[in-house]
Amino acid sequence: MEKPLDKLFDKFLQGQGIFKDRDALRPTYVPNDLPYRGEQMGRIGSILGPALRGAPPSNILCYGKTGTGKTVVSRYVLEQLVNKAVESKVNAPLTAHVNCRIVGTNYRVLKTLCDAIGATMQDGSDVPFTGLPTDEIRSIFKKQLESDSKIMVVVLDEVDSLVKRDVNQGNDILYGLTRMNSELDRSRISIIGISNDLTFKDMLDPRVLSTLGEEEVIFAPYNAVELKGILQQRVEIAFHPGVIGDEGVINLVGALAAQEHGDARRALDLLRTAGELAERRGDERVLQDHVREAQKVIERDAITDTVKTLPMQSKAVLFSVYVLADKGQNDIYTGECFNVYSEIAKSLSLDTLTQRRVSDLISELDMMGLINTTVISKGRYGRTKKIKLAVSKKQIGAILADDTRLSKAARDIIG
Repeated sequence: MEKPLDKLFDKFLQGQGIFKDRDALRPTYVPNDLPYRGEQMGRIGSILGPALRGAPPSNILCYGKTGTGKTVVSRYVLEQLVNKAVESKVNAPLTAHVNCRIVGTNYRVLKTLCDAIGATMQDGSDVPFTGLPTDEIRSIFKKQLESDSKIMVVVLDEVDSLVKRDVNQGNDILYGLTRMNSELDRSRISIIGISNDLTFKDMLDPRVLSTLGEEEVIFAPYNAVELKGILQQRVEIAFHPGVIGDEGVINLVGALAAQEHGDARRALDLLRTAGELAERRGDERVLQDHVREAQKVIERDAITDTVKTLPMQSKAVLFSVYVLADKGQNDIYTGECFNVYSEIAKSLSLDTLTQRRVSDLISELDMMGLINTTVISKGRYGRTKKIKLAVSKKQIGAILADDTRLSKAARDIIG
């Protein structure tokens, strides 16, 4: 008797399929050639070049909007640098890539660096994911680095998220890394900070800023022609010949991504998702209809990721808007939102922020596209904001309900 999933799996086994190399459309993929980023590659390469002679390179800050090639260029240049060192039979620099959005504490940053250079405990076991004093894991890392005279280049991707999550802790992490060279005798560390936010430097401690921002490299958004060129390059690598229905598919993907300020990452995600939708349906070609449906899927996923990665205080503010909307209130004002937020903060054992700070968080949520706000003048009584959810109430409710702490608050407040 045929099992329920046999037909589904047979469909994937038959024919040549859609993808030749699906990974070529992922953000972590580093192609052999990076078009339209020669200037940035040359600048980063010239800064890192001294590492081939055993001299520590300057620290670098790379700026630009999401999807402008900062991460892939950094990976590419480091890969080429290491290859050149091996080819020239000189000491190759050690490298580590830290995603600061995911690895957000001093301990976890140091743990990632320990793993990158193979640092272990005295008994030879791996450094534990948690449980050691931060000073101890720092000592383990330094000891391993000093065991051989090495240059280490650490990429801190989305470095702005460290200080946005917690200004003091973020500055402590960065200060600890930037001053580590003064504690090392034989080895040296250089840092490449990658940020989507040009204003994050305003939150940095002056001591951190002076050492971290030695060199700056700016990444401008891709234009529509450049996006099309990148897509054509990746299509040849990622898909079997003839799978992309017509040139209109690439034009549509490029046009939709150009609307997002030249975001190549979004363009590649859109193309990959369109291919996956075609694959699941058993279609032999990727058409414009697949692209339009993929856009809807990605927008839903983007909202989920955005909400899940919000700091708890911002989640509490968003949840207060959701609670009022769920009660059928169409016009929600700042004061009402603050009152519900205060209850949620108390239920979550959070410090209750001032009404002014909550108003700032409301503005941030508005900029993220999660809510819409309109400033209303009340004459001599001043001004207030009228707030509405900008996304599906059902979707926001489901995401927030997945958070165990917020679920408890929901039961306490909504009942």
